[in-house]
Amino acid sequence: MPRPEKHVFVCLNERPPGNPKGSCTERGGPDLMAEFARILENREAWGRVKITRSGCLGPCELGPNVLVYPDGVLYVGVKPADVAEIFDEHLLGGQPVERLKAPAHIWS
Repeated sequence: MPRPEKHVFVCLNERPPGNPKGSCTERGGPDLMAEFARILENREAWGRVKITRSGCLGPCELGPNVLVYPDGVLYVGVKPADVAEIFDEHLLGGQPVERLKAPAHIWS
């Protein structure tokens, strides 16, 4: 397997219903993961980009969350409609999507 240029972690952490922090799964993480997989195939980016489901990435109340390495960019509140922009601008184009980045007090 070739080393990917970008590794994307999509939070699919789950908490019990009613937990005050909530979870990325209940906020749409599974749909987000499916959209990343769909776009990966559509862009034929195998080998360049790796998509991995992850546990908790931290700011649950702002989720669903996505973390991109090696850049160390944390995206919050990501929706399936945002995935193509993340793919084209950041993963393939090298420019993080500023409007989705976690606030500086969360991830500096």
